[in-house]
Order: sequence, then structure tokens, then C-alpha cells
Amino acid sequence: MQADTTIAVLDTAAVQTSQAVQPLERVMLADDKLPVVLAVVLVVWIGIALLLWRTERRLSRVERELDRLDA
Repeated sequence: MQADTTIAVLDTAAVQTSQAVQPLERVMLADDKLPVVLAVVLVVWIGIALLLWRTERRLSRVERELDRLDA
């Protein structure tokens, strides 16, 4: 009986590590993490788009000023 208890204790650690290695979809959907990750990715992409738009506006303004100086 003693050997069974020791194996059970060791098996508990093994079970915890095997449960930690689940398919990514199951982990993300089970803990409702997927919507959070998608929201963060969406915010990052919106930030990148706004940065590019702002940079384009500034470059256009500088180009117009340079054209005015050359003329």
C-alpha cells in the first residue's frame, strides 16, 4: 500500500504537467482568454494603423512645404 501512495503522489505531479500541455485552442477557449488576446491584437493593429496615418500626414505636410520653398 505504501508504494501505491508514493506513486499516487508522483502521478499527481505528472498529471498536472500533462494537463498543462493541452492544445492551444482548448486552453484559450476554456479560460475565456481568446477574446482578450483578440482584443489586444486588435488594439495593437489599430495603433499601428493610426501611427502610419499620422506619419503620412506629417510627411505630406513636409513635402508641401518643400515644394513651396523650391517654387
